[in-house]
Amino acid sequence: MSRIDETMEFIPVRIAILTVSDSRSLAEDRSGQVLVDRLQAAGHILADRQIMPDERGEIADQLRAWVADPAVDVVISTGGTGLTGRDVTVEAHRDVYEKEIEAFGTVFTIVSMKKIGTSAVQSRATGGVAGGTYIFALPGSPGACKDGWDEILAMQLDYRHRPCNFVEIMPRLTETQRRK
Repeated sequence: MSRIDETMEFIPVRIAILTVSDSRSLAEDRSGQVLVDRLQAAGHILADRQIMPDERGEIADQLRAWVADPAVDVVISTGGTGLTGRDVTVEAHRDVYEKEIEAFGTVFTIVSMKKIGTSAVQSRATGGVAGGTYIFALPGSPGACKDGWDEILAMQLDYRHRPCNFVEIMPRLTETQRRK
């Protein structure tokens, strides 16, 4: 079963937070703040934080900028994952992914089902990798951000998590690019 191996040293990762919203300001961004508070409490580094409107091209451009930035290891966005016409975060993420982490959305749905029942079908949480950077999209509610961090990302972004985690394979994410 999964566990934290306390004999190993914690390795902080640099995480950028993107809130996708047509109406929130930084002062009103409770979901983004939940993620910032949790990543910092875990010992990770806040690499950057932005808020932008639900515009597919702008979201994808920001994701690409962070993927290209060697000071960012992980991007977590919140908002824009629903089913309405303005919800384009998932499409923007998929415009950037080199590989999608399909099980991330599945596991998020399982976690959500325990909390909100069948309403979990309305979430399109997703995860992927591009340029050696992990990119995750969580729904825009503080509760969903807590669930995504507490139940999935806190463990997968902890190098000490066993039997495996995202951090330990970071050096290998771009191995095919290095071989060329």
